[in-house]
Amino acid sequence: MIADRTAVREQYAYEDHLELRRSIWQPTADGRDPATEALAAIIAERPVRVLEVGCGTGEFAARLRLALPDSELVATDQSARMVGLTSQRGIPARVADVEDLPFEDESFDVVAAMWMLYHVPDLRRGLAELARVLRPGGLLVAATNGDGHVSELRREAGGAPLVTRFSRENGAAALRPYLATVTRLDFETRAVFADHAQAVAYLESSAEDVAWELPWFPGTREYAGAGSVFLARARSAQQVST
Repeated sequence: MIADRTAVREQYAYEDHLELRRSIWQPTADGRDPATEALAAIIAERPVRVLEVGCGTGEFAARLRLALPDSELVATDQSARMVGLTSQRGIPARVADVEDLPFEDESFDVVAAMWMLYHVPDLRRGLAELARVLRPGGLLVAATNGDGHVSELRREAGGAPLVTRFSRENGAAALRPYLATVTRLDFETRAVFADHAQAVAYLESSAEDVAWELPWFPGTREYAGAGSVFLARARSAQQVST
């Protein structure tokens, strides 16, 4: 997964790759969807101020705005194009790097980081910033993938499972130095491709240095995904003071 800052900016200069990857994902067999579960966790907090980092096209931010019309919502992304698309939805958005957030300490009740922390070059600095802007007892909601995410597809196409710096397997360990409690929710999502060409386009959209060679298949095909949502609680005022 891309973690070089320049490469990430190039990857998300436009929305085409992001929209392609998003289009193929379906909920778990029993209908559970990680983004919907993340949204429910945020709604349950009844937050006054919410920050989404790495907002992309603003799809999740739009769901937040609809569900929490009385909350103050701010979205950030390092891509000016993504910020523009999010702003077009009527959501306050600004260009910002998660490693250097332009907000005061303890500014937000909830911070959402949806499938973006594996892109952060200095993950420790990024997580420290997220913890810094959370109020005592506030909630970080972070979505990511597991090492087995579409691993069968990747192997069939001549690649290997994608192991990232913030995943189902290592996310809790990354979060614990900065937050008081960490809970992980797992989702066995499904990648459904309309045809072989879409599967190849999905693989190539990651811009990895891999010569993908996926054997041709007729019709649609489904592969197993591995999504997770971390719910991480900031230290309380008492914990911070001690």
